[in-house]
Amino acid sequence: MTAVEPAPAMAALERRYRRLLLAYPPQYRAAHGDELLDVLLDSAPPGRTVPVPREAWGLLTGGVRSRIAHQAAGPAWVDGLHLAVTALAVANLAALLPYAGALPLWTLLSALALLAVLRGWALTAFPLTLVTGLKAVAIASGEQPFDVTLLPVSPSWLAEQALFQEDSPITVAAGYAVALIGLLVLASRRRAPLTRSWGWFAAVVAAAWAGPEWMAEDTAYALSLSRMAVEAAGFGLAAACCYVTRDHRWALAAGIYLLVSAGQPIIHAEQLTRQHLAYWGVLLVLTLGAAFAPFRQRRHCLD
Repeated sequence: MTAVEPAPAMAALERRYRRLLLAYPPQYRAAHGDELLDVLLDSAPPGRTVPVPREAWGLLTGGVRSRIAHQAAGPAWVDGLHLAVTALAVANLAALLPYAGALPLWTLLSALALLAVLRGWALTAFPLTLVTGLKAVAIASGEQPFDVTLLPVSPSWLAEQALFQEDSPITVAAGYAVALIGLLVLASRRRAPLTRSWGWFAAVVAAAWAGPEWMAEDTAYALSLSRMAVEAAGFGLAAACCYVTRDHRWALAAGIYLLVSAGQPIIHAEQLTRQHLAYWGVLLVLTLGAAFAPFRQRRHCLD
């Protein structure tokens, strides 16, 4: 019985358990949180104020798995397409963010487009993405639609080169075109996509930063280490989610994003180094891992 346990110890242990239970989604905590907490407190020895490491680790990993499983809801292809559109919206905003001082209106419209995508408002996101994409492609082509922009567009401390200095108008257009097609498909459905976490905005800042230095200064086509970290983490998380849930929605999103991003190494084929090839190879391996992970897990469960 836990009644013989001193009240301060019990209160401290309960408080720490509740913090660990925050790893679980709110729906799970509402349905099973109190029951799980009672079991944990009843099984704790008298006087304990801190959960044992194995127990804490189990709650954290269980909570993460539960959150991932909670995201695997609805048609996989719809959610996977929405994830891909979200990632492309992040990349589009990240490309403009270092130049917000020179392009305040267009950066704001791109941010609003990402916000609409995160909320699942496909019809609202479409015109915002369209006008921003037209402006971005025009800048990459050296044109002046809508308003007069001083070219080349100088960067802020987040970047070192002018806007789209190393990009082709074709690759810029591809990112927006795929996002627009995805938004049209999502808007055609009666049910809105799932809402996404506000954490995607944090990914924008990391993807927009040009540093820290990873390649030699004389590299013709340099890659941002911070953006590489964001993309590698995203692809790795996609593979892990596919493995945990036996669901392909994350593999679909990773595949679409990788196909759009493949335009860059194709355009700069003559400038690629071993570091470039290694990085793109990692993304390809993670994408293939995400695609095959659900099948491998199924075989494991049937053994």
